[in-house]
Amino acid sequence: MTRGAKPSLYISVDIEADGPIPGPYSMLSFGAAVAGRQDADGYAAADPAALTFYRELRPISETFDPEALAVSGLDRDRLLAEGKDPASALTDFAAWVDEVREGAQAVMVGYPAVYDWTFLYWYAVRWGGGSPFGHSRCMDVKTLFAAKAGVPLGSVGKHSIPRNLLSKRRHTHHALDDAIEQADLFSNIMAWPGERGGGQQEKSITLNEA
Repeated sequence: MTRGAKPSLYISVDIEADGPIPGPYSMLSFGAAVAGRQDADGYAAADPAALTFYRELRPISETFDPEALAVSGLDRDRLLAEGKDPASALTDFAAWVDEVREGAQAVMVGYPAVYDWTFLYWYAVRWGGGSPFGHSRCMDVKTLFAAKAGVPLGSVGKHSIPRNLLSKRRHTHHALDDAIEQADLFSNIMAWPGERGGGQQEKSITLNEA
């Protein structure tokens, strides 16, 4: 990292939605957890359960995919009555990001980033007045692992990532739980030296194993 460059604060984000794209379908919930900070001295992992954000949202359309809704585990009728207004939720989120970044540039972390980024960016621009991550500050965990492991991106999945890099937390499909779990994985990969010479042996490093 170039001396004098602004540090990056990596924020792990997970969303649950009732369909494949925003607009026709709705983001029902999203969770965020501060994963760590990177400056000229390197990357420092945070306790991802320490600084978090979570909201459940009122659906914005009547259209939904029953299979996607089932995966989320959320009650759409309840959210229609009790879910947070998207504008209020995204405004709150932008304020939270601004508070926790402490002068750093906020970078969203996702696994895979493309789905979560698509919904969050669209909602932030449509309802929140703009994205707290700008138009491109996003890190895909699958791409990060592929680059450090020296393997094709298409081969990357949780099954192909060394077990000592994975979080010990369960993947629950609750947006905040999964954002915290994902933050562990991201920090572990950031600390991992990567594969050398194409080997697949696990490295002995200090990891987030909570």
